[in-house]
Amino acid sequence: MSEGVSHAGALWDSVAFVPPVQRGKEEPVSDHQVTEVGQPEERVDVRLKGVRRTYGDVVAVADVDLDIRHNEFFTMLGPSGSGKTTMLRMIAGFEVPDRGTVEVAGRDVTTLPAYDRDVNTVFQDYALFPHMSVAENVEYGLRIAKVAKGERAERRDAALEMVRLSGYGGRKPTELSGGQRQRVALARAIVNRPRVLLLDEPLGALDLKLRQQLQIELKRIQREVGITFVYVTHDQEEALTMSDRIAVVNEGGIEQIGEPEAVYESPDNAFVAGFVGISNIVERPGGDFSIRPEKIRVLADGEGGEGLQVESGTIRQVSYAGMVTRFHVALDEGGEVQVARQNAETTSHEDEDLPGRQVRVGWRPEHAVAVGAQSGNETSTEEE
Repeated sequence: MSEGVSHAGALWDSVAFVPPVQRGKEEPVSDHQVTEVGQPEERVDVRLKGVRRTYGDVVAVADVDLDIRHNEFFTMLGPSGSGKTTMLRMIAGFEVPDRGTVEVAGRDVTTLPAYDRDVNTVFQDYALFPHMSVAENVEYGLRIAKVAKGERAERRDAALEMVRLSGYGGRKPTELSGGQRQRVALARAIVNRPRVLLLDEPLGALDLKLRQQLQIELKRIQREVGITFVYVTHDQEEALTMSDRIAVVNEGGIEQIGEPEAVYESPDNAFVAGFVGISNIVERPGGDFSIRPEKIRVLADGEGGEGLQVESGTIRQVSYAGMVTRFHVALDEGGEVQVARQNAETTSHEDEDLPGRQVRVGWRPEHAVAVGAQSGNETSTEEE
């Protein structure tokens, strides 16, 4: 169950169907604003400035500064208890920070109630009205906002088409699969055209194959609707697959912000290296280095190691994992690395006798990334 879901049902009537804030007629806007000196500046849809939230002696969010750009898919990734859901709830208006400010589209909303913010939230548990049809669920927020019947139907049908549920409007939620119900919840949120859509682990209750399918769908929908998505998850694959940028959250603070490739390939510290994917941390006289398993090769007998950092070791364990085989190698110079080899032309049977064998492993020097301390945050949290 996602963090904070226990509150979702009670809050949904007042929050999840919040009608869009009436901002009046707006001029078209671009993704950039112009500064006084005429230089383009990226437009920010969500800004946290020095935001702090505590629960008694527990610091859930520790003085965080964060800018989320217009029309980006931004993911807050972290383990349970990291503070990521508390940050999301402060943006949504479910929580008020002890200090600091929350801005949405340049407007200070720190103390405003949830219904007065131009955001909508999608929870893990869907929170669909079981007695209403799919169409009635999707257009509920528009009815509350007193949108004219014709426009309401047009926007409802467009939202259902966008999530590929055209023709399902007459069904009840109980007649849908879990993935279809989640898409109805998404359609109901985007039909209100919020400035920012908040998603609190919406795929967490689905099976792996369906999660992978909906990851692609969510990314497509976000691009089509042009809404800023702020997504919370503990699933590294979700974050890497869908995000424009990722914030790795730990102990109430942010360890690293960057594009998925940068976060994965160039982690700032040992926590990021270990949490985002699988990483080998090798301690050597020059410092601590992170090396991804797929960047390391087991060298064949007699194979030269030109251009590689080569070390010898002993294979401790071999694990077959479908597409890859994982070798756990204890290095003679200290430490252990995991090596991932694609099973393109080999089978697991060929590796059965490898444990205990002396081998050489190698990696390119540029693939060994120097990492700092385990965590850049000193404040701990048990929240969420």
